[in-house]
Amino acid sequence: MRISVNYDQCESNGICMNIAPDLFEIRDDDFLYVLNETPDEDRREDLEDAVVRCPKQAISVSE
Repeated sequence: MRISVNYDQCESNGICMNIAPDLFEIRDDDFLYVLNETPDEDRREDLEDAVVRCPKQAISVSE
C-alpha cells in the first residue's frame, strides 16, 4: 500500500500524526511529512483511521 497526501487540502493539524507518529510528522515549518510512503501491512488499521479522521480528507491509500 502507498500513502498519498493532497498537500493543497492538508491543514497540517496533526490528527494523523497523533494516530500514526511513525508514518506522519509535522515539523517546525508546520508542514506535514510522510515518513514512510509504503508502510507494512501491519500499519493498515492505524493508517485507515488516519484517513477517516483527517478533517480535510487529504490522505488516501492506494494498493
